[in-house]
Amino acid sequence: MKSLAVLGSTGSIGQNTLKIAEKFPEKFNIKVLTAKENIDLLARQILTFRPEMAAVYGQQTAQRLKERLPSDIKTQILYGPQGYQTAAKWDGVEMVVCAMVGAAGLKPTLAAIESGKDIALANKETLVMAGNIVIESVLRNNVNLLPIDSEHSAIFQCLQGNQKNDVSKIILTASGGPFRETPKEAFATIRASQALKHPNWQMGAKISIDSATLMNKGLEVIEAKWLFGLDIDQIQVVVHPQSIVHSMVAYCDGSVIAQLGVPDMTGAIAYALSYPNRLALDQPLPDLPNIHALTFDLPDLDRFPCLKLAFEACKTGGTLAAVMNAANEIAVDAFLNARLPFTDIYKIIEHTMAAHDVKAAKTLEEILEADDWSRRMAVSRIGS
Repeated sequence: MKSLAVLGSTGSIGQNTLKIAEKFPEKFNIKVLTAKENIDLLARQILTFRPEMAAVYGQQTAQRLKERLPSDIKTQILYGPQGYQTAAKWDGVEMVVCAMVGAAGLKPTLAAIESGKDIALANKETLVMAGNIVIESVLRNNVNLLPIDSEHSAIFQCLQGNQKNDVSKIILTASGGPFRETPKEAFATIRASQALKHPNWQMGAKISIDSATLMNKGLEVIEAKWLFGLDIDQIQVVVHPQSIVHSMVAYCDGSVIAQLGVPDMTGAIAYALSYPNRLALDQPLPDLPNIHALTFDLPDLDRFPCLKLAFEACKTGGTLAAVMNAANEIAVDAFLNARLPFTDIYKIIEHTMAAHDVKAAKTLEEILEADDWSRRMAVSRIGS
């Protein structure tokens, strides 16, 4: 039985992880849960799984959570950055599912790695911000880093049984989001309620907006570079509206291996949890005869320039990716709260990146300083 800590248990990835654990109680034991402030759902999860500890963002939230739980629940409740760090390092946990949203996942993920835990990674920002530091820590501590993103899981699966030096390139697929066919001149009037309606996937608010701008695919490009040790020129993005081919690997002999499945995160999560084995999930197969066609196009970087910014950040290296990520988080939050038009998400990120004096990003402190600078710069730009 594998003991798990689920960081971000009330989000989409966290909830799906717990569904798998509940379906296979003989294989997984939930020792730790963390959330930000959704204590209603977290309390229900605690009642179901009886973890040894749980952590939330604030002290008052922790107190309210304690008050929700019956007296026979012995789960230790912690809060704040120290609570998350403790959760990541909890004794007896073998694998940490890192499903926190945004830059907040970086420190707990590093803490888990440095404590010798295997990592099932859904928090792509961890590698976007500090890929070199994270990968060095993974190698130094001899732990497994397994991807949960459907695209990276697909690539990971397509690499099994093959030699890395035979890889010509990887091909990340993107659905194109809800505005794939929307005229560019209509982008200025896009509302958050429209951008949150992804055509194929059920996701949280932030990642849904990132998918609508294609920034999510840009973050995945940078993540793939670090996960698979590739040059940026070996990573291609194609728009695949059906979301059946989750990604592909092209080899030096001209062969292309693809991983297919219905657009559902369950398979990718389960593969990371059970690797190198597979779980009998009873998932539906793609109904290929009735799909009729699988199509692929190049992304339109004029209509979706956030993807272009991500390639630029990846090529430049250093602290620029962390700056891009932080500015994006600020801009997306402003858009979700009706303080910024959809088209200005890109403008805020571009302006912040252009104003940044790129550093080498050799230390975590340097990366966090760049992250903080970027947030202040983006906030000032939105407020001006």
